[in-house]
Amino acid sequence: MTRLRLFSDSDPATPEYASYDPDFIATELQKIGVLFERWKANKPIEPGASPEAVMDAYRADIDRLVAERGFKSVDVVSIAPDNPKREEMRAKFLDEHYHKEDEVRFFVAGSGLFTLHVGDKVYEIECVKDDLIAVPDGATHWFDMGPEPHFVAIRFFTEPDGWVGHFTGTTIAKEFPRYNGLTQPE
Repeated sequence: MTRLRLFSDSDPATPEYASYDPDFIATELQKIGVLFERWKANKPIEPGASPEAVMDAYRADIDRLVAERGFKSVDVVSIAPDNPKREEMRAKFLDEHYHKEDEVRFFVAGSGLFTLHVGDKVYEIECVKDDLIAVPDGATHWFDMGPEPHFVAIRFFTEPDGWVGHFTGTTIAKEFPRYNGLTQPE
C-alpha cells in the first residue's frame, strides 16, 4: 500500500505524520511540486510480459504524460531479487542527489522508496504497484529499492543524459531508515 511519511530533517526516528490515503498523498506532494498519480492498466499484464506489452497496457496514460511534459523516450526496467548486481544497483542512488530533469517512474509491479529532502522536511514515499511519481528536476532526494529489489517500472526521459545523479555530498540519507520491502501488502 502506498505510504507517505513526513519527518523533520533533524529527527529521522519520529515521523510527524503518516498516511496511506492516495488522495491525501497526492495533495501533500503537489505542495512541493511532486506529481503523484494512480494508474490502472487497460488490459491484464502477464508476469514476464515484454516491455512493449507493459507499455501498451498503460498507453493512454503514457501518451498523456509524454504530451504534457515533452518526454522523448520511455522504457521499462525490471529488477528481481536474484539479480546478481542488486547490491551495486541499490547503492547507486542511496545518497542524496538531484537530476537535471524530472525523475518520473510508474510502478507496474513491486515497490521502492523515494525520499525527498525539501527545506527542513523529509518526505518518504513508498511507491507500489499502480503509483506514478514525478520528482522535479533539482529536487534533492534518494531512492532505495531494498536489499531484495522487486519492481517493474516505466521510466520517462527528456534527455538521454538528464538522469545522471548529481550528489550533494551530505550524509542525510544515511540517517533515515532504509527500505526493507513493502510495509503493507499491495
